[in-house]
Amino acid sequence: MRKVLSAACIGTMATFAMGVAYANEELSKMAQNPKDWVMPAGDYANTRYSKLNQINAANVGKLQVAWTFSTGVLRGHEGGPLVIGNMMYVHTPFPNKVYALDLSQENKIVWKYEPKQDPNVIPVMCCDTVNRGVAYGDGKIFLHQADTTLVALDAKTGQVAWSVKNGDPGKGATGTSAPLVVKDKVLVGISGGEFGVQCHVTAYDLKTGKQAWRAFSEGPDDQIMVDPVSTTELGKPVGKDSSLKTWQGDQWKIGGGCTWGWLSYDPSLNLVYYGSGNPSTWNPKQRPGDNKWSMTIFARNPDDGKAKWVYQMTPHDEWDYDGVNEMILSDQQVGGAERKLLTHFDRNGLAYTLDRATGELLVAEKYDPKVNWTTGVDMNKSSPTYGRPKVVDQYSTEKGGEDKNTKGICPAALGTKDEQPAAYSPDTQLFYVPTNHVCMDYEPFKVSYTAGQPYVGATLSMYPPQGESHMGNFIAWDGKTGKIVWSNKEQFSVWSGALATAGGVVFYGTLEGYLKAVDAKTGKELYKFKTPSGIIGNVNTYEQGGRQYVAVLSGVGGWAGIGLAAGLTDPTAGLGAVGGYAALSNYTALGGTLTVFALPQ
Repeated sequence: MRKVLSAACIGTMATFAMGVAYANEELSKMAQNPKDWVMPAGDYANTRYSKLNQINAANVGKLQVAWTFSTGVLRGHEGGPLVIGNMMYVHTPFPNKVYALDLSQENKIVWKYEPKQDPNVIPVMCCDTVNRGVAYGDGKIFLHQADTTLVALDAKTGQVAWSVKNGDPGKGATGTSAPLVVKDKVLVGISGGEFGVQCHVTAYDLKTGKQAWRAFSEGPDDQIMVDPVSTTELGKPVGKDSSLKTWQGDQWKIGGGCTWGWLSYDPSLNLVYYGSGNPSTWNPKQRPGDNKWSMTIFARNPDDGKAKWVYQMTPHDEWDYDGVNEMILSDQQVGGAERKLLTHFDRNGLAYTLDRATGELLVAEKYDPKVNWTTGVDMNKSSPTYGRPKVVDQYSTEKGGEDKNTKGICPAALGTKDEQPAAYSPDTQLFYVPTNHVCMDYEPFKVSYTAGQPYVGATLSMYPPQGESHMGNFIAWDGKTGKIVWSNKEQFSVWSGALATAGGVVFYGTLEGYLKAVDAKTGKELYKFKTPSGIIGNVNTYEQGGRQYVAVLSGVGGWAGIGLAAGLTDPTAGLGAVGGYAALSNYTALGGTLTVFALPQ
């Protein structure tokens, strides 16, 4: 019997549907206002591009410091502030303070949130006590605390609306990533790959904090939320038990594949994109197989978490090349046809361009010529190894085996780029990429798993490529051709997020502490200013009172600056970074400052 719905019932359903989509539509609309900066990456596409052009290539050399704000916290300051109307929301590393500043009232502190966390979480945080930022939606500010608590704060008062635990620090899980609000959900990843955590992305209800779904990176099909038939990799169904078949026994339960990078979203396709990290342990001999789906790009439906397509970039990772870096979404012409693209600069030194609707691999090229562990990706679609990197035996830590030091691998474990996000300008159709120019020696050793204890199994040392002294480059990249357009050398790795603007200027920060502005077309340096500490934060911009501002957090730390941040001196400490970046202490010291720039009035 056919049922006829009453007008009232239809109205109720329509209202519910509008409510579900509300945060999504609200954020999409807000992100189109260049005066604000409403998401961690500026927009759902993770472009880190602003339409503001008051500051441009002709006048950026006149920039001055407009105001500063001390966060009161040391260690590494990653991420950047949100700006919503007159309010700015600034976050810190552990203990994860959040400040709400009124920009219309001389940056008055309207409220401050400081959670009470067990300091025992600090030694469980692999590579400094960083946090990559807060998110906004439904009148709330969302913070992922170090102890994995996801907390929703009233944006006006700072009062806790709800909080939920996203993992167990006692087993090595920590929170460092920025959440993303999509529709009626807030999505967040997890850290802990160096402690053998089985990692995941989880969606929570925006209003209540109730868990909606959780998708693991490895394990049974129902846990990783793939369908053997409808979920594809490079156009083919992944098949039944696609992950389980690539792990020995129950190793997937301590498999890593963590998700502490950035999330992006395409509302028209209704797909969320993110990457998974390294498999545990770093000793590849102990985990035979491809270790799916670590080191993988995921495209998921945010409503139910189901994966539409996946692509594993580094099967059976032997070098700790986490795949968590941001997925930048752009619409460009390829071969004369308009394509919906996804571009990803992986730690493994390869820059990938895929069709984000289908997962088709279009480009995979080295974005640092010194990358040597692979000769490139097999791009022959009829080949049995299509889409896989071709590994050079000399730089394989698997071939060398345990207790053998494989030397001269490029890039180092921290990758040709770590989590520091690139920017994309639709004006130039170029990507602006902060990179590491670092190689390593890598010696795997046998390690046993104990919950809550490090599960690494390798000793590393890091240094610039042979015959060179600089450890970083800031590059412009053409994602359609897979070519470097221009490249600027930096003494140390460029560990800050980039910003591209309609003014033809690109901004980034350096580990010594300089904010730099360069010409988007040529890379010519137009301005630099040294902030109080090394910059690992992400540059952003906003407009207030008719004036454009550029803001960046300084506070040296992160993996590259862990020696300074944590007071470490053993060259092999910090997973090899302490020795590699020892000279950094000659140029900067600890701090925690927001520095805001503008043109003279």
